[in-house]
Amino acid sequence: MNRLTNVKAGKRAVLVSIDGGRCAEMRLAEMGFLPGVEIQVINNSGIGPLTVNIKGTKMALGHGLARKILVKEEQQCLK
Repeated sequence: MNRLTNVKAGKRAVLVSIDGGRCAEMRLAEMGFLPGVEIQVINNSGIGPLTVNIKGTKMALGHGLARKILVKEEQQCLK
């Protein structure tokens, strides 16, 4: 497992869980971040927000919130 902030631009990952309080979990769920959903990282320069595509919708997440999202990168899912 990896944190979303460690996934490089252009890579895909599957959300496994949220490592945060109930508030963060609910906020992310309302945005579509649920276990099993595929996330494509569009931009992760380390400066500014992380840009992702989830279910065809582009979103920007601050690094603090993105760091709470635990994922399996695509190649890890196939093993």
